[in-house]
Amino acid sequence: MTKDNTQKSSGKKDLTDKVVWITGASSGLGKALAAECAALGAQVILTARRVDELEKVRLSLVSPDRHLSITADITDESQVRHAYEMVLKEKGRIDWLINNAGLSQRALIAETSMQTERAIMEVDYFSQVFLTKTVLPTFLKQKSGRIAFVSSVAGLLGTQYRASYSAAKGAIHLWANSLRAEVANEGVGVSVIFPGFVKTNVSINALNGEGKPQGFDNEATANGLEADDFARQSVQALLKGNEYIVIGGGKEKLGVLVSRLSPSLLYKMIRKMKVK
Repeated sequence: MTKDNTQKSSGKKDLTDKVVWITGASSGLGKALAAECAALGAQVILTARRVDELEKVRLSLVSPDRHLSITADITDESQVRHAYEMVLKEKGRIDWLINNAGLSQRALIAETSMQTERAIMEVDYFSQVFLTKTVLPTFLKQKSGRIAFVSSVAGLLGTQYRASYSAAKGAIHLWANSLRAEVANEGVGVSVIFPGFVKTNVSINALNGEGKPQGFDNEATANGLEADDFARQSVQALLKGNEYIVIGGGKEKLGVLVSRLSPSLLYKMIRKMKVK
């Protein structure tokens, strides 16, 4: 298992001077991950579409001048290439890439247009594949580093109202598994994080069947894990070199366990759940 962390003299793992690139960093999970990495000494590269929001996040981090905001639409390949070139120009290396940017869904299959199906897959799967393939030569040249993907418990289970989202998150999980096997002897680690319900705007921004944000939260997300707690658990798991990281409440972890032991029981449980 690849270890890519440094350690303080006390033996505590940290990210001193490591370059950590995080997508979807202007809010939610990405913002929380950026704060946690910066607090552990990392030089953080923040990427999202909204420059003003990115700068607010950068200025809120420990030692803001050490960090860099790079605006890019991750579905635009030319913008991704340009962002990658900027990272290398400014920092010279990449130690962690956290593919966090994502788009959720709240619509029944029968109500979801093909345009919406493709939009979700473009953000949650294809864009992450392209970014990872773009930066992979740097990791292979360094023979070190860790590539992480923020999937979802929904990508392990599949639930109503999230068919396209579950499919995309499941797809990136399996793609990451293949990547891990291919780079296992190259010094590069690959991790997948599976969040359960976390308090963010994910449900508010989730697409309905017409491809528009649904515009309101749901009870499960509103009562979910705090984003800062998610970030702390995620970063500690990545520092340990963990490859399969499930983070959430008891119900989500139980669902993942049952999915391994008895898929038929799991889907009996899911059919009774109010998950919208």
